Amino acid sequence: MTQGRFANALGAITGSIIGLDREAEILAVALDTGRHVVLEGPPGTGKSSLLRMMCRGADLSFVFVEGNAELTPSRLLGSYDPAMVLEGGYRADAFVEGPLVWALREGSVLYIEEFNRVPEETLNVLITALEEGEAHIPRYGTVHGAEGFRLVAAMNPFDAIGTARISHVVSDRTCRIAIGYQEAEREQAIIGLHHDAPPEVVEFAVELTRKTRDHPEIRIGASVRGAIDVTVLAVELAARRGVDSMTRDTLRDAARAALTGRIRIDESGTRSPDEIIDELFAALFDARANDPPDGQGKVNRLLRDQEADQGKH
Repeated sequence: MTQGRFANALGAITGSIIGLDREAEILAVALDTGRHVVLEGPPGTGKSSLLRMMCRGADLSFVFVEGNAELTPSRLLGSYDPAMVLEGGYRADAFVEGPLVWALREGSVLYIEEFNRVPEETLNVLITALEEGEAHIPRYGTVHGAEGFRLVAAMNPFDAIGTARISHVVSDRTCRIAIGYQEAEREQAIIGLHHDAPPEVVEFAVELTRKTRDHPEIRIGASVRGAIDVTVLAVELAARRGVDSMTRDTLRDAARAALTGRIRIDESGTRSPDEIIDELFAALFDARANDPPDGQGKVNRLLRDQEADQGKH
């Protein structure tokens, strides 16, 4: 057994992607053995970060494409420059390469986000690239993929709006790696990579964010990115106001700003994101004030600091 380019990169990214060592190993082996991969999981679980660091460690570029209804076959493959065609016809130098053709020619990784939002006719263009490692372009010819070309796609299987089920023809040519939300302790560690905040603020932000994923009226909850923003906003707001970052008003303002735009309410829901976040916030804040978790030394002063915060408004 020989170590491939991506497997060799695993050592360089160890510790940079918290809690995804297993997924990183599987992805590295899949790419080193010529497989194409679909990373499946909710937003904010580290899919693009994992691939970005993997490619960086392997010293390999990747082409980013955002999947949406406007991603037509010509936008993926490329198209002819109209002015140059009028001047000299369909010459090779009149063709402007799209991301698929560029990735094939350069032997790079083509990364498509929101894969299940891509129109079916565009996905069909990928089949030849997945199967044969090449693309056929009218009036231009066949572009053969260089060594190293891989497709990595990411999708959120829980978002049903504006998405479609990936056809078996495509899924049969890819490997699937599921990436879910991290455990609470790992999400706290992820926040620690971005901001040096008091532990009690980080714990509260993570717990509140995780509760959005289990609420019956919320279709899609917030990711760890929401918890990061709750933490950062709470600390910075508190500094401006001259209060503790665990006061009710400061923490609630941070939670509203960071989370209400990230959650998606179920179609049958009757309440607004603000109302639901306020409900979750009040329940968690009051529970922690009445029954402080182990190791959280500042919780006992929550109500006292709340009064100080209110006195400044």
